[in-house]
Amino acid sequence: MAIFTEEKAKALLTKVLSYSTADGCEVNLDGYNAGNIRYARNTVSTAGEVSDVTLAIESSFGKQTGVTTLNEFTDDALKRAVKRSEELAKLAPENPEFMPNLGPAEYDDVKGWFKSTASVTPQQRAEAAEASIAPSKKNKLIASGFLDDREGFNAIMNNKGMFAYYLSSAVNFTATIRTEDGTGSGWVTRDYSDSSKMDTRKASDIAIQKAMASRDAKEMEPGKYTVIMEPAASVQLLANMAGSMDQRSADEGRSFLSKKPPEGEEIEAGAPTNRLGDKMFDERVTIYSDPRHPECPTAPFAGDGAPVEKTVWIDKGVIKAMPNTRYWAEKNGVKYNPTSYAGGGIFGGQGQMIMAGGDKSLEDMIKGTRRGVLVTRLWYIRQLDPQSLMYTGLTRDGTFYIEDGEIKYPIKNFRFNESPIVMLNNIEELGKPVRIDGSMIPPMKIRDFTFSSLSDAV
Repeated sequence: MAIFTEEKAKALLTKVLSYSTADGCEVNLDGYNAGNIRYARNTVSTAGEVSDVTLAIESSFGKQTGVTTLNEFTDDALKRAVKRSEELAKLAPENPEFMPNLGPAEYDDVKGWFKSTASVTPQQRAEAAEASIAPSKKNKLIASGFLDDREGFNAIMNNKGMFAYYLSSAVNFTATIRTEDGTGSGWVTRDYSDSSKMDTRKASDIAIQKAMASRDAKEMEPGKYTVIMEPAASVQLLANMAGSMDQRSADEGRSFLSKKPPEGEEIEAGAPTNRLGDKMFDERVTIYSDPRHPECPTAPFAGDGAPVEKTVWIDKGVIKAMPNTRYWAEKNGVKYNPTSYAGGGIFGGQGQMIMAGGDKSLEDMIKGTRRGVLVTRLWYIRQLDPQSLMYTGLTRDGTFYIEDGEIKYPIKNFRFNESPIVMLNNIEELGKPVRIDGSMIPPMKIRDFTFSSLSDAV
């Protein structure tokens, strides 16, 4: 099995460090067990399970570092890998931004692993797929989908006495369900740490309803509209914005958070180079991360072993913190803001982002809308301008016209040109946050969202 207990992981990493002769040595051990099932055209096409454990050894002499990775854990293999990392370090040029290893630290106890997810069987995956395929067939629809479940662990240790360990689990499901003539399409996604919360039949019913309801879509003129964006429609725009919030990019004038002097003038010596403390969004916008969040837990430590606690990045529209590195924080004399170790962290990939919202459901928000457009999701998103965070992309898999609190009819998809900065300044209402892509995002009612042209895609 690819899952090491905390004790087993600690014993292996201790052994690896005992072979080191470097000034500094840090060892990362990551492993997972995963299973999946995929179906298309109402038929299962692939299914499988995979497990793996990887060990990475980083050795340093002064500011020179070398790294080796392996998945063979015999004593001889470990000794060779440590020696090789040290040989590479001595050949490497000095890293001017090198930071020494951290010492021991205390970490929050985070419950991110659930037996229900770790125990999923091939039979359960097949039943989950059938729960999506059967009602699709019954309604003469064509279903395609993917279910992935996994448990994994991350362990870090260095020769300064730091040791961190985290055990987690997750299950993810997506389904696209279309009409036989291809004119209607519905889509849904769900993800949880605890697979007992996953109901693929209930989720698929939403995609089925949207597929049937989106046939015979009518054209609407492109322009600025009030939109209700389901969490799947806004999460990627928000994640893209979060990924552009790092302090260094702002300080170096490369991001939307850079402090720019008036045209023709230069920044005075000692003046702020970023927009920390500035109000940039509607006061209802609060975004934070918290490893202990019960619905979307994450590792309580960063990739360098630094403890990670709840961090408010945007508070009532004001920029309160920016992620940075230890090097950049020390160089500029500011607080180090680490992010959870999760294959890139909150601002580097599919990390955690929690946005505060209201208490209304999506249905409640629709009922309270006089005229607007319901957007299921956005697709093929591409950046147009990094300074304004202008993006373009397409609506897809269910776009509907709302009038007097009711969905009146389906409309053709649009291409949009919009910035999440503008979007978060045009908020009319926020609904109850739900988990999506490992984050908590509310449905949003946004005014003056820009649709630039029509799209024939469903």
